[in-house]
Amino acid sequence: MSRELKQFTREEVEKHNKPGDLWIIIDSKVFDLSRFAALHPGGESVFYDEEVAGQDATKPFFGLHRAEVLEKPNYARLQVGIIEGEKSEITGRQRNKISSLPYAEPSWLTPGFYSPYYSENHRIFQAVVRKFVDENLYQDAQDREADGQRPSQSVIDAMAAVNLHAMRLGPGKHLKGRSLFDGLVAPEEFDYFHELIITQEITRCGARGYGDGLNAGMVIGLPPVLNFGPPELQAKILPDVFAGKKFIWQVIYYSLRYNLAISEAFAGSDVMGMKTTATLSEDGKYYVVNGTKKWITNGHFCDYFTVGCRTESGFSVLLIERGEGVATKPIKTSYSPTAGTAYVTFDNVKVPVGNLLGEDGGGIFVILSNFNHERWVMCCSSIRGHRLIVEECMAWANQREVFGKPLNAQAVVRAKLAAMISRVESLQSWLENITYQMNKMSYKQQATKLAGQIAFLKMSATQAAQDTARDAVQLFGGRGITQTGMGRFIEHYHRTIAFDALLGGAEDVLGDLGVRQAMRAIPKNVRL
Repeated sequence: MSRELKQFTREEVEKHNKPGDLWIIIDSKVFDLSRFAALHPGGESVFYDEEVAGQDATKPFFGLHRAEVLEKPNYARLQVGIIEGEKSEITGRQRNKISSLPYAEPSWLTPGFYSPYYSENHRIFQAVVRKFVDENLYQDAQDREADGQRPSQSVIDAMAAVNLHAMRLGPGKHLKGRSLFDGLVAPEEFDYFHELIITQEITRCGARGYGDGLNAGMVIGLPPVLNFGPPELQAKILPDVFAGKKFIWQVIYYSLRYNLAISEAFAGSDVMGMKTTATLSEDGKYYVVNGTKKWITNGHFCDYFTVGCRTESGFSVLLIERGEGVATKPIKTSYSPTAGTAYVTFDNVKVPVGNLLGEDGGGIFVILSNFNHERWVMCCSSIRGHRLIVEECMAWANQREVFGKPLNAQAVVRAKLAAMISRVESLQSWLENITYQMNKMSYKQQATKLAGQIAFLKMSATQAAQDTARDAVQLFGGRGITQTGMGRFIEHYHRTIAFDALLGGAEDVLGDLGVRQAMRAIPKNVRL
């Protein structure tokens, strides 16, 4: 039950201006800091400045703190009243709403703008997903990114309840018979724009490690089972994966995660240079797997691994369950341990032959079949993360004052903002065009026509993102390299943007892929 707040005049607040009796005003709200002052992380003396003690401290407060600070219970309880006849005007991050800040949202969500790509169902779907993410994921993302623990099981369960795990794999047969967000969209009507919405809304949490830890390995590792696994293997695995958990007996359960174990310490992501081996047993009932895998997202806590390895017939893919002979060790990277990045070893692991995905020796087709979708998902995430930084910079440049003027009064600052906005707007448009093509093309046509386009988009997106990360740090100054406070999203983005540039293929590799695909399509009779 909310308490009733007293109303005060500004003159009444002015009387409380000394140690032991200290009040301040922030956005027409009155706070009693008499006891808190000595506990203030920034020191007690700042409160006794003649422009702060007993005064309206709105401007200095928002020069140092994010609006969300006042929403924390420990600080919210310090409010003792409001200023008579005044209302709060400042809004921070608003839950479940479209931001009114220019370019904080893609144009299709901006009031007054139109799009040929999104239906009314897409718009309703977006509103529901945003509400779900803000209410179920956002705070968990901030907490887990900070403490390094895996995403909370309650979040995984909430996602499973609306079939969000299944939807993250995009449209397809795996959605048949499922209720998507309680029937909000029919399985046969679910398309890649619905999936784009899901990915971009999750990315708004601004927690890079958490985003990968939130079952991202499933998006990469499960499609090979879905598309190439024997029916009996799918029947065993898919229900538990989409449910987000696996029950053992009646009292113990453990989270079920997926990972695509390609990268090795020796070969990187060179799928044809792998050293992990799978030797068929003499009775032909199982493979014996030996080798290592490195930089495996979710690897430290996943239960199944979709593993690329070498058999007598060549490169093959096996589904390996965590068990005897499988060991994982966390790898420290520049983002949060909540992603579960791991070094995985397989030591004489026995894998049933029924866990072979595709044909023996046909693993390259299994792996490559998923690369386009994997990279497209990365583009969705990277571009939305990029926009979050544009939003932060636009807000900061407007509220931060230097020499008596807003930061955005300086032409050099506006030039940086212009570059950021133009990058993210062009990338979003390119992404939506490719997404539209994906909706119209068969999977085979996508492989033929869109592999290069998606590779170019990902290369361009991560190159542009690194430019924006650098510019954002310049705008925020020291705050942009501090993990807490005003610039925490900027610091986090600048520190973790390299992941986007490497996952799914380095920028140079993807650029070369796109050019080579284009070269194969050049007619032999073309001349200048």
